Amino acid sequence: QVQLVESGGGLVQAGGSLRLSCASSGSISSINAMGWYRQAPGKQRELVALIIRSGRTNYADSVKGRFTISRDNAKNTVHLQMNSLKPEDTAVYYCYADKYATEIEYWGQGTQVIVSS
Repeated sequence: QVQLVESGGGLVQAGGSLRLSCASSGSISSINAMGWYRQAPGKQRELVALIIRSGRTNYADSVKGRFTISRDNAKNTVHLQMNSLKPEDTAVYYCYADKYATEIEYWGQGTQVIVSS
């Protein structure tokens, strides 16, 4: 089992920055991809960014050039640096991880990000 705990959400003005962090614990050696999804009110949960253990990344088109995902395998953490934030980035952001060679997924409890115009 893997536990994920997010931190770093909050309220920021448009154009500002926030850094989200996610700490993992438990069976962390089994983790392959880690990343972030978000869900805005009335919308489906969507991928924001993923990073696999090798360091390869994948971003949603809407955040490319503004958000940067990074991972510290030694500390079992993943971070999301969010710059040039827009009101449409407002959502609950969820940390995500999956297990090697399985369809098992793990989710954090979510952290709220609000971008005011």
